Amino acid sequence: MTSTNKKKAAVSAAILLSLSCILTGCTTKEYTFAYDSGNPVSSFRMTENAVAGQADLFAEDLCVAASDVTEGTSVSLEEESCGGLFDLNGCKVIYAKDIHEKRYPASLTKVMTALLALKYGNPEDIITVSSVSAGITESGATLCGLKAGDTLTLEQALNALLIYSANDAGLAIAEHIGGSAEGFAQMMNEEAKALGATNSNFVNPHGLHDENHYVTAYDMYLIFNEAMQYELFREIIHKDVYETTYMDRNGQPKTLDFKSTNQYLQGACQAPENITVIGGKTGTTSAAKSCLILLAEDSSGNPYISVILHASERSVLYEKMTALLSEIKGAGEAD
Repeated sequence: MTSTNKKKAAVSAAILLSLSCILTGCTTKEYTFAYDSGNPVSSFRMTENAVAGQADLFAEDLCVAASDVTEGTSVSLEEESCGGLFDLNGCKVIYAKDIHEKRYPASLTKVMTALLALKYGNPEDIITVSSVSAGITESGATLCGLKAGDTLTLEQALNALLIYSANDAGLAIAEHIGGSAEGFAQMMNEEAKALGATNSNFVNPHGLHDENHYVTAYDMYLIFNEAMQYELFREIIHKDVYETTYMDRNGQPKTLDFKSTNQYLQGACQAPENITVIGGKTGTTSAAKSCLILLAEDSSGNPYISVILHASERSVLYEKMTALLSEIKGAGEAD
């Protein structure tokens, strides 16, 4: 029997087992299946609730697309770019191009870092910066200037991470939550699998380039969607500026003061009429090119996630993202 057939047989057997349990009154169970390359809708999970007597699909409240969704849209992404537009309330994919293809995420990685920090940390936690966190020397890496022995709260570090895209803040968070960058990367991959983002692999908390560090546009939607469940995450990505004071190793105050890297929040780019960009995360490396993921709302307050990976340059990224957001109005009217 081929590997694909074995997977299909396993899924069929598990579904039959689940239905049997529903009829006979089993206790709550969870079935998790690995990603099937023949059905690129990330992982599949089914839970059985004996009291309610029903089985719920893992993707019941998610937008799902196994292939491109472009018909009826006027969006034209570059050949190497991939992206998607997801209607959260309608659980509908409005647009999708190569959303299951692997790409380098650059600093979009920091969405997963923030998610784990919020899930396993406390905003008031005190982080003591290590020499490792303060020792990033890669050319072009965005840093907020943390030094070994500096102390700041997890909330302050998250603001530096998401607004300014500070790589040293990301590493400090990773060491605080995971004990080390390596330990935190393992947590990132475990969380990705739990969310169904099974076409991604993380090796660091900041997104500086590594050939084994990659995501898909669809997986980024899943990760960002989960991060949005935390109010603090939504608050931070909405800020256009941030200023705070933390302490150096001698207890002396140091100031952080920076602006958002998001050009919609800066006012350098304008969203389409009746669309409000709430916030998001930018990312740029020479390998990843220009990347952006956003939370936006239509005039009725309905939320949407949009993402583009591997745009050739920043100006093209925002041009294409604005075109993508323009599809929201027509989709909303159609519903």
